[in-house]
Amino acid sequence: MSLDLKQLEEIRDLFVSVASDAGAMILSARPTMGGSGSKKNSVDLVTETDKAVEKMVSEKLLSAYPDFAFVGEETYTPGTRITEQPTFIVDPIDGTTNFIHGFPYVCISLGLAVGRVPTVGVVFNPFTGALYTAIRGQGAFLNGTTRLPLNPTPEPLAGLGSALVCVEWGSDRSGNDYRVKTETFKALCAAKEEGGAMVHSLRSLGSAALNLCAVAAGQLDLYWEGGCWAWDVCAGWTILSEAEGLMVDANPGGWETGLEERRYLAVRKGEGQRELIEEFWGCVAGKLEVGL
Repeated sequence: MSLDLKQLEEIRDLFVSVASDAGAMILSARPTMGGSGSKKNSVDLVTETDKAVEKMVSEKLLSAYPDFAFVGEETYTPGTRITEQPTFIVDPIDGTTNFIHGFPYVCISLGLAVGRVPTVGVVFNPFTGALYTAIRGQGAFLNGTTRLPLNPTPEPLAGLGSALVCVEWGSDRSGNDYRVKTETFKALCAAKEEGGAMVHSLRSLGSAALNLCAVAAGQLDLYWEGGCWAWDVCAGWTILSEAEGLMVDANPGGWETGLEERRYLAVRKGEGQRELIEEFWGCVAGKLEVGL
């Protein structure tokens, strides 16, 4: 099924309306550690607000577009694959751990994939009021009017030694991928005399969608991730691409990646994108197995 620009704009506008409603629910909630549960382990958290927001979102989106598929974090069935059918891909609260702790790096992420390609994205942080939107081929925007990246002629990407890099620890804290992550973090931070890249710094902020938006805006240079899901990245990927950023595989050599690969390396707009990606891959200490 193909969708024309008018239809995509209508979906974008519906996303913005739904995000506003979801934001009100998030702001009115009072989550506590005692009121949260876990899915996979003690750091893979979910709250009743996550579930309530997803229920509201799915009802509103599918009421308007009953022929579309829906994939949401809280109702996902393991083994479900995204098809060519237009599919809403939703994370009701991206940054649940932040939400529980009162750290305001939290958002709702609303994405539409068409033919398995991220096509419409809306990411809204109700705590800051930052609203990121994009339609494939139409540019990316902050709060409706400010085009991304924030600097239309950004500085060239001069190398890891002058980069601000975002990474995430994830909820898996053992095994191969945890080792690859921690060793890569060390390689990125270490002094050049010790064989490291000595990046300006690493940031671990707890929301994949907002991390991608920060790369799109030019506030982060790169974001490296292994272990997140399609609902974490679909909306942000659209925004990143429309801000002329690149998304590739987190594993070295993977210039192509997909919505369900679960391994991502995002880089902002700027001269030297491919060179910086290759330099980053040179710091990756092994191979992430997630998604393979």
